Amino acid sequence: MLRAAAELASLEGLDSVTIGRLADRLGMSKAGVIGQFRSKEKLQLETVELVLEDFRTQVWLPVRHLDAGLPRLLAVCASWVRYAADPGYSGGCLLTQVTYDYDARTGSVHDRIAEGRARWRDTLRHDIDAAVAAGDLPSATDASRVVYGLESLAAGITPARLLHGDRHADGWALHGMRTLLGVPATD
Repeated sequence: MLRAAAELASLEGLDSVTIGRLADRLGMSKAGVIGQFRSKEKLQLETVELVLEDFRTQVWLPVRHLDAGLPRLLAVCASWVRYAADPGYSGGCLLTQVTYDYDARTGSVHDRIAEGRARWRDTLRHDIDAAVAAGDLPSATDASRVVYGLESLAAGITPARLLHGDRHADGWALHGMRTLLGVPATD
């Protein structure tokens, strides 16, 4: 049921995820859907949880075993780009979608998205700081600026692919990430 909600959100935004729309999509009664979620907000929050878990599973879990610092940071960039290019939703990267949907709003959905994104940014900062400490990145590296650059490159993949039909966006984003980190591209 949540996968259907996430697919709907990827195509039409998180606001489209309502008890009625999900019931229609699944061929269920509204009562059947509301019995599981109780409210639109709870349905949206659980959809956000699924999105954050998908991101963690596809981006972080495959590389978490690597040494902190540049080795893991480069692997994270590669898995992040793979996820952004093909997250399993027709509408592209749903984490980017829900972030854009709720970035200027207030409330529990906004807060949960912000919390999940903040945790991710802290994870990236940790590996950047570890890379600096190991001498793999210059001591003057500003971790917050690097995080911003990495996020910007990843966020640009979905609109480049879907809006502009750019089949090279993922490769260019990964190249940009490596350039930002001062690491030669592996083209």
